[in-house]
Amino acid sequence: MSNLNRRDFLKIAGATGAAAIGAGSVLAGRPNAQESKPNLHDVQQALTWQEMDAAHKEVVDIFLANIGQDAQFWNFPAEYTMDGDVKVFNIVCQEVDWEVEPDIIAKAMTYNGRVPGPEVRVTEGERVRFVVTNEMSQSTAIHFHGLLIPNDQDGVPMVTQPAIPPGETFSYEFTTRNSGTHMYHSHHNSAEQTTRGLLAPFIIEPKDKSKEPAVSAEYNFVLNDSGLGQFTFNGKSFPYTQPIIAKLGEKIRIRYFNEGFMIHPMHLHGIPQLVIAKDGWNLPAPYMCDTLNIAPGERYDVIVDCTEPGVWAFHCHILNHAEGPHGMFGMVTVLIVQE
Repeated sequence: MSNLNRRDFLKIAGATGAAAIGAGSVLAGRPNAQESKPNLHDVQQALTWQEMDAAHKEVVDIFLANIGQDAQFWNFPAEYTMDGDVKVFNIVCQEVDWEVEPDIIAKAMTYNGRVPGPEVRVTEGERVRFVVTNEMSQSTAIHFHGLLIPNDQDGVPMVTQPAIPPGETFSYEFTTRNSGTHMYHSHHNSAEQTTRGLLAPFIIEPKDKSKEPAVSAEYNFVLNDSGLGQFTFNGKSFPYTQPIIAKLGEKIRIRYFNEGFMIHPMHLHGIPQLVIAKDGWNLPAPYMCDTLNIAPGERYDVIVDCTEPGVWAFHCHILNHAEGPHGMFGMVTVLIVQE
Protein backbone atom coordinates (compact mmCIF):
# COMPACT_ATOMS: atom_id res chain seq x y z
CA MET A 1 0.00 0.00 0.00
CA SER A 2 2.97 2.30 -0.46
CA ASN A 3 1.10 3.99 -3.33
CA LEU A 4 -1.56 5.31 -0.93
CA ASN A 5 -0.97 9.05 -1.27
CA ARG A 6 -2.29 11.94 0.77
CA ARG A 7 -5.21 12.56 -1.59
CA ASP A 8 -6.31 8.90 -1.38
CA PHE A 9 -5.80 8.96 2.39
CA LEU A 10 -8.01 12.02 2.82
CA LYS A 11 -10.60 10.59 0.41
CA ILE A 12 -10.83 7.39 2.47
CA ALA A 13 -10.87 9.26 5.74
CA GLY A 14 -13.17 12.12 4.89
CA ALA A 15 -12.60 15.52 6.44
CA THR A 16 -13.36 14.43 10.00
CA GLY A 17 -11.22 11.28 9.86
CA ALA A 18 -8.27 13.17 8.42
CA ALA A 19 -8.44 15.75 11.16
CA ALA A 20 -8.62 13.03 13.79
CA ILE A 21 -5.31 11.47 12.82
CA GLY A 22 -3.58 14.47 11.30
CA ALA A 23 -1.17 15.10 14.14
CA GLY A 24 2.46 14.55 15.06
CA SER A 25 5.50 15.86 16.92
CA VAL A 26 8.52 16.10 14.65
CA LEU A 27 9.31 19.60 15.92
CA ALA A 28 11.18 20.56 19.06
CA GLY A 29 9.62 19.67 22.38
CA ARG A 30 8.74 16.07 21.51
CA PRO A 31 8.02 14.15 24.75
CA ASN A 32 10.47 11.47 25.84
CA ALA A 33 9.33 8.51 27.92
CA GLN A 34 12.38 8.78 30.19
CA GLU A 35 12.44 12.54 30.69
CA SER A 36 10.21 15.03 32.46
CA LYS A 37 7.75 16.60 30.07
CA PRO A 38 7.81 20.30 29.15
CA ASN A 39 4.95 22.45 30.38
CA LEU A 40 2.46 21.78 27.59
CA HIS A 41 0.66 25.07 28.17
CA ASP A 42 3.91 26.98 27.62
CA VAL A 43 4.70 24.97 24.48
CA GLN A 44 1.20 25.55 23.13
CA GLN A 45 1.41 29.26 23.80
CA ALA A 46 4.69 29.37 21.84
CA LEU A 47 2.95 28.09 18.70
CA THR A 48 0.54 29.99 16.52
CA TRP A 49 -2.41 28.00 15.26
CA GLN A 50 -0.85 28.11 11.78
CA GLU A 51 2.38 26.57 13.10
CA MET A 52 0.46 23.91 15.01
CA ASP A 53 -1.60 22.94 11.94
CA ALA A 54 1.53 22.83 9.79
CA ALA A 55 3.24 20.51 12.28
CA HIS A 56 0.22 18.20 12.24
CA LYS A 57 0.21 18.06 8.44
CA GLU A 58 3.96 17.44 8.32
CA VAL A 59 3.64 14.33 10.46
CA VAL A 60 0.74 12.92 8.45
CA ASP A 61 2.85 13.36 5.31
CA ILE A 62 5.74 11.47 6.95
CA PHE A 63 3.39 8.67 8.02
CA LEU A 64 1.93 8.39 4.50
CA ALA A 65 5.36 8.33 2.88
CA ASN A 66 6.41 5.53 5.22
CA ILE A 67 3.46 3.20 4.48
CA GLY A 68 4.82 -0.09 3.21
CA GLN A 69 8.44 0.84 3.96
CA ASP A 70 8.72 -1.47 7.01
CA ALA A 71 7.51 -4.89 5.89
CA GLN A 72 8.64 -6.51 9.16
CA PHE A 73 6.79 -4.11 11.45
CA TRP A 74 3.79 -6.27 12.35
CA ASN A 75 4.88 -9.90 12.38
CA PHE A 76 8.48 -11.11 12.11
CA PRO A 77 8.59 -14.92 12.48
CA ALA A 78 11.46 -16.72 14.21
CA GLU A 79 13.32 -19.24 12.07
CA TYR A 80 13.93 -22.73 13.40
CA THR A 81 15.57 -26.02 12.50
CA MET A 82 14.47 -29.55 13.36
CA ASP A 83 16.42 -31.95 15.59
CA GLY A 84 14.29 -35.05 15.31
CA ASP A 85 10.88 -33.94 16.55
CA VAL A 86 12.26 -30.90 18.40
CA LYS A 87 11.95 -27.38 16.96
CA VAL A 88 15.23 -25.57 17.65
CA PHE A 89 15.31 -21.76 17.88
CA ASN A 90 18.71 -20.03 17.98
CA ILE A 91 18.47 -16.79 19.93
CA VAL A 92 21.40 -14.37 20.07
CA CYS A 93 21.29 -11.57 22.66
CA GLN A 94 22.99 -8.52 21.17
CA GLU A 95 23.43 -4.83 21.92
CA VAL A 96 22.71 -2.76 18.81
CA ASP A 97 21.78 0.75 17.76
CA TRP A 98 18.03 0.56 17.11
CA GLU A 99 16.32 3.23 15.05
CA VAL A 100 13.12 4.15 16.88
CA GLU A 101 12.82 7.00 14.39
CA PRO A 102 15.35 8.29 11.85
CA ASP A 103 16.49 10.98 14.29
CA ILE A 104 16.23 8.87 17.45
CA ILE A 105 18.72 5.99 17.89
CA ALA A 106 18.36 3.88 21.03
CA LYS A 107 21.05 1.70 22.60
CA ALA A 108 18.95 -1.43 22.46
CA MET A 109 19.32 -4.96 23.78
CA THR A 110 17.89 -7.37 21.24
CA TYR A 111 17.06 -10.92 20.32
CA ASN A 112 18.62 -11.54 16.90
CA GLY A 113 19.16 -7.84 16.33
CA ARG A 114 15.48 -6.80 16.41
CA VAL A 115 13.01 -4.95 18.67
CA PRO A 116 10.79 -6.74 19.43
CA GLY A 117 12.53 -10.07 18.97
CA PRO A 118 11.24 -12.57 16.40
CA GLU A 119 7.81 -14.06 17.00
CA VAL A 120 7.93 -17.69 18.10
CA ARG A 121 4.81 -19.51 16.87
CA VAL A 122 4.34 -23.21 17.54
CA THR A 123 1.48 -25.66 18.12
CA GLU A 124 0.33 -26.96 21.48
CA GLY A 125 2.15 -30.19 22.34
CA GLU A 126 5.28 -29.49 20.26
CA ARG A 127 8.73 -29.92 21.77
CA VAL A 128 10.92 -26.79 21.52
CA ARG A 129 14.52 -25.93 22.32
CA PHE A 130 15.97 -22.43 22.67
CA VAL A 131 19.74 -22.17 22.26
CA VAL A 132 20.55 -18.77 23.76
CA THR A 133 23.92 -17.15 23.09
CA ASN A 134 24.76 -14.02 25.06
CA GLU A 135 26.85 -11.49 23.12
CA MET A 136 25.98 -8.59 25.42
CA SER A 137 28.05 -6.87 28.09
CA GLN A 138 25.66 -8.06 30.85
CA SER A 139 24.51 -11.49 31.97
CA THR A 140 20.95 -12.38 31.02
CA ALA A 141 18.31 -15.14 30.92
CA ILE A 142 15.00 -15.79 29.15
CA HIS A 143 11.70 -16.15 30.99
CA PHE A 144 8.79 -17.68 29.07
CA HIS A 145 6.00 -15.49 30.36
CA GLY A 146 2.64 -17.25 30.71
CA LEU A 147 3.79 -20.72 29.68
CA LEU A 148 3.19 -23.86 31.74
CA ILE A 149 6.70 -25.35 31.82
CA PRO A 150 9.00 -27.23 34.23
CA ASN A 151 10.33 -25.06 37.03
CA ASP A 152 13.95 -25.43 35.93
CA GLN A 153 13.06 -23.91 32.54
CA ASP A 154 11.41 -20.79 33.99
CA GLY A 155 14.41 -18.55 33.35
CA VAL A 156 14.91 -16.69 36.65
CA PRO A 157 18.62 -16.38 37.51
CA MET A 158 19.64 -17.33 41.06
CA VAL A 159 16.20 -18.97 41.52
CA THR A 160 15.80 -21.60 38.78
CA GLN A 161 19.12 -21.33 36.91
CA PRO A 162 22.46 -19.50 36.84
CA ALA A 163 22.58 -16.34 34.78
CA ILE A 164 23.96 -16.62 31.25
CA PRO A 165 27.19 -14.57 31.36
CA PRO A 166 28.62 -12.68 28.38
CA GLY A 167 30.11 -15.04 25.82
CA GLU A 168 28.22 -18.10 27.10
CA THR A 169 25.38 -20.23 25.68
CA PHE A 170 22.48 -21.83 27.55
CA SER A 171 19.70 -24.10 26.30
CA TYR A 172 16.08 -24.35 27.36
CA GLU A 173 13.90 -27.27 26.31
CA PHE A 174 10.27 -28.11 27.07
CA THR A 175 7.00 -29.29 25.58
CA THR A 176 4.40 -26.58 25.01
CA ARG A 177 1.25 -27.23 27.02
CA ASN A 178 -1.05 -24.21 27.08
CA SER A 179 -2.09 -22.52 23.87
CA GLY A 180 -2.53 -18.77 23.67
CA THR A 181 -0.76 -15.43 23.49
CA HIS A 182 2.42 -15.38 25.60
CA MET A 183 5.82 -13.63 25.66
CA TYR A 184 9.49 -14.31 26.14
CA HIS A 185 11.73 -11.71 27.74
CA SER A 186 14.65 -11.12 30.06
CA HIS A 187 14.31 -11.81 33.79
CA HIS A 188 17.77 -10.51 34.75
CA ASN A 189 18.12 -6.77 35.36
CA SER A 190 14.79 -6.87 33.57
CA ALA A 191 13.73 -3.28 34.22
CA GLU A 192 16.57 -2.30 31.91
CA GLN A 193 16.98 -5.32 29.66
CA THR A 194 13.34 -5.98 28.82
CA THR A 195 12.38 -2.37 28.18
CA ARG A 196 15.53 -1.85 26.09
CA GLY A 197 14.39 -4.60 23.74
CA LEU A 198 14.74 -8.12 25.17
CA LEU A 199 11.06 -8.84 24.59
CA ALA A 200 9.13 -10.82 21.99
CA PRO A 201 5.83 -12.61 21.27
CA PHE A 202 5.44 -16.33 21.94
CA ILE A 203 2.25 -17.72 20.39
CA ILE A 204 1.08 -21.29 20.92
CA GLU A 205 -1.70 -22.30 18.56
CA PRO A 206 -4.16 -24.92 19.83
CA LYS A 207 -4.09 -28.45 18.44
CA ASP A 208 -7.81 -28.22 17.82
CA LYS A 209 -8.32 -25.11 15.71
CA SER A 210 -12.02 -25.72 15.14
CA LYS A 211 -12.99 -23.12 17.75
CA GLU A 212 -10.48 -20.51 16.61
CA PRO A 213 -12.10 -17.41 15.06
CA ALA A 214 -11.81 -17.14 11.28
CA VAL A 215 -9.74 -14.04 10.47
CA SER A 216 -8.07 -12.63 7.37
CA ALA A 217 -4.92 -11.50 9.21
CA GLU A 218 -3.26 -11.17 12.63
CA TYR A 219 -1.32 -8.24 14.07
CA ASN A 220 0.95 -8.09 17.14
CA PHE A 221 1.08 -4.90 19.22
CA VAL A 222 4.11 -5.07 21.55
CA LEU A 223 3.70 -2.06 23.85
CA ASN A 224 6.75 -0.44 25.44
CA ASP A 225 7.30 2.89 27.15
CA SER A 226 10.72 3.20 28.78
CA GLY A 227 14.06 1.74 27.72
CA LEU A 228 13.98 2.94 24.10
CA GLY A 229 13.39 6.54 25.15
CA GLN A 230 9.98 6.82 23.50
CA PHE A 231 6.51 5.34 23.66
CA THR A 232 6.50 2.59 21.05
CA PHE A 233 4.52 -0.04 19.19
CA ASN A 234 6.76 -2.85 17.94
CA GLY A 235 9.87 -0.79 18.62
CA LYS A 236 8.75 2.28 16.62
CA SER A 237 7.07 5.61 17.39
CA PHE A 238 4.51 7.45 15.24
CA PRO A 239 4.86 8.65 12.49
CA TYR A 240 7.16 5.66 11.82
CA THR A 241 4.60 3.04 12.87
CA GLN A 242 2.70 1.23 10.13
CA PRO A 243 -1.07 1.18 9.52
CA ILE A 244 -3.30 -1.86 9.56
CA ILE A 245 -4.99 -2.10 6.15
CA ALA A 246 -8.09 -4.27 5.74
CA LYS A 247 -10.98 -4.60 3.32
CA LEU A 248 -14.56 -3.83 4.28
CA GLY A 249 -16.12 -6.90 5.89
CA GLU A 250 -12.87 -8.60 6.89
CA LYS A 251 -12.21 -9.71 10.45
CA ILE A 252 -8.74 -9.27 11.93
CA ARG A 253 -7.15 -10.54 15.13
CA ILE A 254 -4.99 -8.26 17.26
CA ARG A 255 -2.74 -9.57 20.03
CA TYR A 256 -1.60 -7.01 22.61
CA PHE A 257 1.54 -7.54 24.74
CA ASN A 258 2.41 -4.96 27.40
CA GLU A 259 6.16 -5.16 28.05
CA GLY A 260 6.54 -1.69 29.57
CA PHE A 261 6.27 -0.03 32.99
CA MET A 262 2.89 1.66 32.47
CA ILE A 263 -0.72 0.81 31.72
CA HIS A 264 -1.88 1.51 28.17
CA PRO A 265 -5.61 1.80 27.39
CA MET A 266 -5.73 0.96 23.69
CA HIS A 267 -8.50 2.84 21.89
CA LEU A 268 -9.75 2.19 18.37
CA HIS A 269 -11.96 4.84 16.82
CA GLY A 270 -15.12 3.94 14.95
CA ILE A 271 -15.18 0.16 15.43
CA PRO A 272 -15.52 -1.90 18.64
CA GLN A 273 -13.06 -4.56 19.73
CA LEU A 274 -14.36 -7.97 20.74
CA VAL A 275 -12.13 -9.18 23.60
CA ILE A 276 -11.81 -12.97 23.32
CA ALA A 277 -8.80 -13.89 25.50
CA LYS A 278 -6.70 -12.59 28.41
CA ASP A 279 -3.19 -13.80 29.25
CA GLY A 280 -3.52 -16.66 26.80
CA TRP A 281 -6.81 -17.99 28.21
CA ASN A 282 -10.01 -17.80 26.20
CA LEU A 283 -12.73 -15.83 27.96
CA PRO A 284 -15.95 -17.71 28.73
CA ALA A 285 -17.89 -14.54 27.92
CA PRO A 286 -16.20 -12.34 25.30
CA TYR A 287 -17.14 -8.68 25.50
CA MET A 288 -17.13 -5.55 23.37
CA CYS A 289 -15.21 -2.37 24.11
CA ASP A 290 -13.62 0.53 22.30
CA THR A 291 -10.91 1.12 24.94
CA LEU A 292 -9.04 -1.83 26.43
CA ASN A 293 -6.83 -1.19 29.48
CA ILE A 294 -3.64 -3.28 29.33
CA ALA A 295 -1.39 -3.45 32.39
CA PRO A 296 2.30 -4.45 32.38
CA GLY A 297 2.67 -8.17 31.75
CA GLU A 298 -0.86 -8.59 30.40
CA ARG A 299 -1.81 -9.95 27.01
CA TYR A 300 -5.17 -9.57 25.32
CA ASP A 301 -6.59 -10.98 22.09
CA VAL A 302 -9.30 -9.03 20.28
CA ILE A 303 -11.25 -9.43 17.05
CA VAL A 304 -12.04 -6.36 14.97
CA ASP A 305 -14.89 -6.72 12.48
CA CYS A 306 -14.06 -4.14 9.81
CA THR A 307 -17.59 -2.95 9.14
CA GLU A 308 -16.94 0.78 8.88
CA PRO A 309 -14.97 2.18 5.92
CA GLY A 310 -12.46 4.95 6.48
CA VAL A 311 -9.24 5.76 8.27
CA TRP A 312 -9.64 5.20 12.01
CA ALA A 313 -7.20 6.48 14.62
CA PHE A 314 -5.78 3.74 16.88
CA HIS A 315 -3.79 4.81 19.94
CA CYS A 316 -3.06 4.63 23.64
CA HIS A 317 -5.62 6.82 25.40
CA ILE A 318 -3.26 8.10 28.08
CA LEU A 319 -2.99 11.20 25.97
CA ASN A 320 0.54 12.21 26.88
CA HIS A 321 1.61 8.83 25.43
CA ALA A 322 0.12 9.83 22.11
CA GLU A 323 -0.49 13.55 21.60
CA GLY A 324 0.84 16.99 22.46
CA PRO A 325 0.92 20.55 21.16
CA HIS A 326 2.85 19.42 18.07
CA GLY A 327 0.32 16.68 17.40
CA MET A 328 0.39 12.91 17.67
CA PHE A 329 3.50 10.87 18.45
CA GLY A 330 4.48 7.62 20.13
CA MET A 331 1.73 5.02 20.57
CA VAL A 332 -0.35 5.87 17.53
CA THR A 333 -1.25 4.19 14.26
CA VAL A 334 -4.42 3.88 12.13
CA LEU A 335 -6.75 1.18 10.86
CA ILE A 336 -7.62 1.76 7.19
CA VAL A 337 -10.79 -0.05 6.07
CA GLN A 338 -11.03 0.04 2.29
CA GLU A 339 -14.26 -0.42 0.35
